[in-house]
Amino acid sequence: MQINHNIAALNTFNKLNSASNAQSKSMEKLSSGLRINNAADDAAGLAISEKMRGQIRGLDQASRNSQDAISLVQTAEGALNETHDILQRMRELSVQSGNDTNTDQDRNNIQDEMTQLTKEIDRISSTTQFNTKNLLDGSMGKATTADANVNTNTSVRAAAGANLTALGADAFNTLTDANGNSLGIQATDTVEVSYVKNGTTTNISLNGDDTIADIDNGDLTATVGTKNIDITADADGVSNAIHGITITVKDSNGNIRNSATNALSSFTETTAAADNRTNGSATFQIGANTSQNISLDINDMSSSALGVSGLQATTQSQANVAVKAIDEAIQKVSAERSKLGSTQNRLEHTINNLNTSSENLTAAESRIRDVDYALAA
Repeated sequence: MQINHNIAALNTFNKLNSASNAQSKSMEKLSSGLRINNAADDAAGLAISEKMRGQIRGLDQASRNSQDAISLVQTAEGALNETHDILQRMRELSVQSGNDTNTDQDRNNIQDEMTQLTKEIDRISSTTQFNTKNLLDGSMGKATTADANVNTNTSVRAAAGANLTALGADAFNTLTDANGNSLGIQATDTVEVSYVKNGTTTNISLNGDDTIADIDNGDLTATVGTKNIDITADADGVSNAIHGITITVKDSNGNIRNSATNALSSFTETTAAADNRTNGSATFQIGANTSQNISLDINDMSSSALGVSGLQATTQSQANVAVKAIDEAIQKVSAERSKLGSTQNRLEHTINNLNTSSENLTAAESRIRDVDYALAA
């Protein structure tokens, strides 16, 4: 009988220990709010939930990264808004200077404002920063080697039987527009090529048998085909770039032939000038895992890169070319702002997606890790 009492006592003791352990685990779960407090509670569940936790925290940080990236983009875009305003004012001043109702002193006053506005473009470019990181000085552009700019005109054609490459100043009358319509140039008309390089306006008159392809004065080289005219800067870099190319046709009385001039002056910069840069695009980590990122490059927005450095408008001729050079600069700034705006919109969608993913993954992790109070009690 004594033995049976011992067995009963041991059984009672074991049951008590089991109940105490179960109660202890239940209290641990209830007090921590977690179903898995250590690996012994659910080894597989612990491994799965820890992987999920890593993803959740990565997603949340990626969302914050994207918000910071939007702040950077907005800073750059806001600065370029001011650059746009400055260029519009410079264009307005150039148009004003092109009117011969102005005296030399009037134009000098206009030039004073043009000079100060150009300096402000450079100040914005060199001092716009986010978290001490320069944004508009070219340091966030794509890594590149120095390039010469190329301007292309595809608005003119050689007439049937004519070779555009051989046209001299007295043979421009054979030119047509892209639709085959004559430009109305006469053999007695004069042709003048104007452009801006680093603020200096140059005019070249074509006489006799001179051809556009003969132009090579150390600044540019013209290559003429049957359906295009390419004008390439002779040296690399933004300070050597050619801007505001205007080919003006005048009749024997000195009157401008507008249709012909507009067609011959319809140049587009097909290759932008670039300086040597060793920095690269900014990379934004917008995902929880390796290589889940996007890149953003912001081009140099200085006056030199925009082609308006030292721009002059103290004569009617200078003002005429300046208007076109500023138009090119405005287009470059517009393209940059468009790119920044598109990136901001993309990042906003990225943030929404990251937050949704984090929310759903958190719910899944909770089902594995968190305690069900009804069952634990």
